[in-house]
Amino acid sequence: MKKRGIIIGLILAVAVGGGLYYRSAQNSGGEHAEQKEAGHTEEKGGGHDEHKEGKEGHDGHDEHGEAGSVKMTAEVQKQNGVAVAPAQKQRLAGTISVTGKVEANADRIAHVSPRIPGKIVAVKASLGDSVSAGQSLASLDSVELGEALSRYHQSKTKLALAHSNMERIKGLVEKKIAARKDIFQAETDFKTAQTELHTDEERLSLYGVSVADLKGDDRKKPLLPVRSPIGGIITEKHAIVGELSDPSKSLYTVADLSSVWVMVDINEKDLSKVRKGQAATVIIGAYPDLKFRGRINHLADMVDQATRTVKARIEVANPGRKLKPEMFATVELALAADAPPVVAVPEDALQDLDGKKVVFVAENEAEFAARPVQTGRAAGGMVEIVSGLKEGERYAVKGSFILKSEVKKGEMTDEHGHGK
Repeated sequence: MKKRGIIIGLILAVAVGGGLYYRSAQNSGGEHAEQKEAGHTEEKGGGHDEHKEGKEGHDGHDEHGEAGSVKMTAEVQKQNGVAVAPAQKQRLAGTISVTGKVEANADRIAHVSPRIPGKIVAVKASLGDSVSAGQSLASLDSVELGEALSRYHQSKTKLALAHSNMERIKGLVEKKIAARKDIFQAETDFKTAQTELHTDEERLSLYGVSVADLKGDDRKKPLLPVRSPIGGIITEKHAIVGELSDPSKSLYTVADLSSVWVMVDINEKDLSKVRKGQAATVIIGAYPDLKFRGRINHLADMVDQATRTVKARIEVANPGRKLKPEMFATVELALAADAPPVVAVPEDALQDLDGKKVVFVAENEAEFAARPVQTGRAAGGMVEIVSGLKEGERYAVKGSFILKSEVKKGEMTDEHGHGK
């Protein structure tokens, strides 16, 4: 019995020991597997980062920040009008751009009215007509003109009588029938009559009636002509047949539009750059391809308190009368080119690519890189390059739009291939 108990105890000890050994081996293997899996994961992760960094390095821009490049052989460049030249420095004459409005030249406007009161009996010109200096625009029947004519005819008759009396007395003196003092008196009366007639003629001329108009039938009452003092266009008409008119009432307004004024507002901060006699270029929306040249002939002495601007007046020649009063205009005032020279490129050489201004720099004879640049002033079709392009670097002066199209075409091809 005792021997049997010992045997059972040995069997139990062996069983317990085997179970503990198995558990120990299993835990050891699991830890090893976890370490192996973790090492594999870390290795895999490291490789992924390496690949990512390599990809970023491949896709990143170079030191100039080129946004794209395009290859084009010299022959194709010639066919497409692509021209390459080195970047150069030059002085840029700056400009001030302001808006303005066209007005008639106030020095060439005439308000036409009669010299004396009268009733309008004829209207000979209408709104918009082109008239010449001295042309009759209307005719008036005037009582005052009738009185002036009556005095003129009296003076004319008086002069004729004085002349006849002087000749008669001269004959009597020669025959010693009359005294010599009588001839002196007759000559005095004749000269007085001459003076009176001349005064009456001047009065009629002032009214607008010349002596030549009075020749012929003296019984016909002439009408009072209302003449234009200048040549130009009738811009206002108030003459109506049957109405009474006087010197205080303007019947017509005539404007000579061969030259006009353009009134502009100059900002207070720009006053130091503007002077009388400065050249100006005027552009209007109706004729965007035409540039009208003029000069500032007046600068106001007062600053507008609300807008902080000063009025400037530009006189502009107006061939063909294309500039019409009340038109809006854009005015460019040229500034002196006294600034230091800067790298500048033609406006056509600049292109918008991905929201940036770029120029196409020639990397070699057959490859161009789109390089972003920062621009500054613009004048005379040239644009200042503040940064991004150095003096002497070769770039596409002409044909940059073709190169931009090629870059865009390449981007579309890449996107399409990536999608597939």
